[in-house]
Amino acid sequence: MESTKEGTCCSTSTLPGGGEQGAGDFWVFAYGSLMWRPDFDHVEARLARLTGYHRAMCILSNHYRGTHERPGLVLGLDRGGSCVGRAFRVEPADVETVRRILFEREMITGVYIPRDVPVRLDDGRRVAAWAFVARHDHEQYVPPDPVRAVALIRQGVGRAGSSRDYLARTVEEMERLGIRAGMLHGLLAAVDRRE
Repeated sequence: MESTKEGTCCSTSTLPGGGEQGAGDFWVFAYGSLMWRPDFDHVEARLARLTGYHRAMCILSNHYRGTHERPGLVLGLDRGGSCVGRAFRVEPADVETVRRILFEREMITGVYIPRDVPVRLDDGRRVAAWAFVARHDHEQYVPPDPVRAVALIRQGVGRAGSSRDYLARTVEEMERLGIRAGMLHGLLAAVDRRE
């Protein structure tokens, strides 16, 4: 069992994603920093594919990886395509605590919609997993624009470090897990390129 810190917050009766996960299992789908820093107890971690969404640097960060004056850019799940990430299974006794930890961490500004999504695990099982999907109607959503993305990633530094380091750490974790990063590799190269 991998163990991390516990957190406290509000009642999970008010949190989205409170539906049954089937057979009592609660899974969380991770596609960015949750892959390499989940910060919650879990009993199983598997590679998983989510169809219908792709990983994109599409969220302005003015807390963890930037400020209001100089925002950075972080990942969100955006519509279309597919995404391979990590799925973490949580013990039933820990579900409420994990939901609170994730809600506190991810929902600071409401830029994501927490929802249950169907994923296929690397062993063939299909499970529902809780994931945070980008809200297109939120002021922090950034439509695809490679030039703007590079500038935001270069400038962003917040409470958790730089936007560039967030991107690099995500690419490094994807490589470690055998996940092809493609576009993220190219974006990181562009950020690091001296002009």
